[in-house]
Amino acid sequence: MTRTTVLKPEQVPAESKPTLDAFTKNIGFTPNMMAAFAQSPIAFNAWATLLGSLSKALDVKTRDSIGLAVSEVNGCNYCLTVHSFTAEHMAKLPADEIVLARKGHATDPKRDAAVQFAQKVIETRGQIGDGDLKAVRDAGYTEANIIEIVALVAVYSLTNFFNNVFDPDKDFPLVTPAGSI
Repeated sequence: MTRTTVLKPEQVPAESKPTLDAFTKNIGFTPNMMAAFAQSPIAFNAWATLLGSLSKALDVKTRDSIGLAVSEVNGCNYCLTVHSFTAEHMAKLPADEIVLARKGHATDPKRDAAVQFAQKVIETRGQIGDGDLKAVRDAGYTEANIIEIVALVAVYSLTNFFNNVFDPDKDFPLVTPAGSI
């Protein structure tokens, strides 16, 4: 059951329309989450701007792996469907890597350090230990990269919280429910 109105693209506020139209063009359809989120042009456009900026951070496999780990911790099944789809189709991650990312790991050692760090950040609400910071630095991440990882955790958490609150209908292929992998 959805807990908010999902607008048709032509029904969204005028201030949200250009952003929503850009996503629709890139994705090929209008995801329910975005049509619902677009009801607030302020929140929707702020999120889209941050997401767009962060699409230049790190590499797509690392970004999607972080999205999977964060969404798993936050129990957001909608985001798990989205990130699983994009991880497979855009980042070209195999199914076993997608499951591994949901568990906070990766087979690539550098990506593994980023995903573990992101998972630790969300699990501890940022109250990480010195060893956690040292591990991600030792894996080769710069201070700027670490800031980007924290920002990715935040932006993914925003959509996790939105979707957990409003529960839009899933419009990406379903995945095994969170917590059962």
